[in-house]
Amino acid sequence: MATGTTTVGFEEQLWQAADKLRSNMDAAEYKHVVLGLIFLKYVSDSFTEKYNALKAEGYGDEEDRDEYLADNIFWVPKEARWETISAHATSPDIGKVIDAAMETIERENDSLKGVLTKNYSRQELDKTRLGELVTLFTNIDVGTSAAQEKDVLGRVYEYFLGKFASAEGKLGGEFYTPSCVVRTLVEMIEPFDGQIYDPCCGSGGMFCQSARFVKEHQGSIRDISIFGQESNPTTWKLAKMNLAIRGLEANLGAHNADTFHDDLHKTLKANYILANPPFNVSDWGGERLQDDIRWKYGIPPTSNANYAWLQHMIHHLNPVGGVAGTVLANGSLSAATSGEDSIRKNMIEDDVVECIVALPPQLFYSVAIPVSLWIMRKGKNANKGKILFIDARNFGHTVSQV
Repeated sequence: MATGTTTVGFEEQLWQAADKLRSNMDAAEYKHVVLGLIFLKYVSDSFTEKYNALKAEGYGDEEDRDEYLADNIFWVPKEARWETISAHATSPDIGKVIDAAMETIERENDSLKGVLTKNYSRQELDKTRLGELVTLFTNIDVGTSAAQEKDVLGRVYEYFLGKFASAEGKLGGEFYTPSCVVRTLVEMIEPFDGQIYDPCCGSGGMFCQSARFVKEHQGSIRDISIFGQESNPTTWKLAKMNLAIRGLEANLGAHNADTFHDDLHKTLKANYILANPPFNVSDWGGERLQDDIRWKYGIPPTSNANYAWLQHMIHHLNPVGGVAGTVLANGSLSAATSGEDSIRKNMIEDDVVECIVALPPQLFYSVAIPVSLWIMRKGKNANKGKILFIDARNFGHTVSQV
């Protein structure tokens, strides 16, 4: 694989090479091995490029951490740099070397504390294959300026997340939303500036696509503030890494937490909300939240969290033009049991539903049920009392078989 390669199929070639090394390891476990290494390579690449530039200039101290922090580059001590790691690729101690590197980087960079994977030295992880994986990534630039300009890391990371979701099945699909769905949502609500919130952020794809939208429209990512929450601890770490590699500052809370029962952003009134909540969750603990302030339109049934998610999002919208885009199973459009029809009627009468888009089938790795996009807006200036319905069920085409 040539250094800096970004031709069509690059991500697939890299995936095939990495997946060959998986052997009998479960995809859910291998995911953290691979994505952790990709992150480590990115951090080291960006550091090394700055290091070489300072050394070439001759008047800066290449070991002065302030030189790196000034450019929003993570400080990487010598023992954690990729050249040290790759030098041990064929050593039986490669796992210990990587763990030590991860621990050092966390210790030296506050924003990464408690985030990185640090169990590469465990006995069940084949060290020969781990070393081969290190060698594979050694030949690819992901963190240099040229690679960042082409978003090599973003492409690889997103592609690998999708592949892992496919390999894991339902479990993977709980935290990964296909990029085509994310792009559609982002293009519809246009999160150009202001506060962006995802109450079930998974690996952070909504935020990454929002930042991409801002850049494509000649905006500045400094104009957006990111807020999120995720209940799964390992997925929460993935999101932290996913945003860090793109230089996106975000408030994802100090820890993972259940949005319904431990709302980490209680006072937030966001300009934009983007979310793909888990569909039709029946064990969300609604019986303990019967009098919650968020249930403006009616108490959601304890047997299904769909209308709890919708009302949670509406509650967190800015009252002046705040807009939310979310994905839900089509059953939410017609559910009439346990008072869901009454909640839906109250939402319509309050004029917060702006648009419903019926999506093509087979978009998700984890579920085959048909889904729709809900666009909700506070304080409509136009089209008051109206809801736009878009039938896009036949607009899609198969890209890959899952």
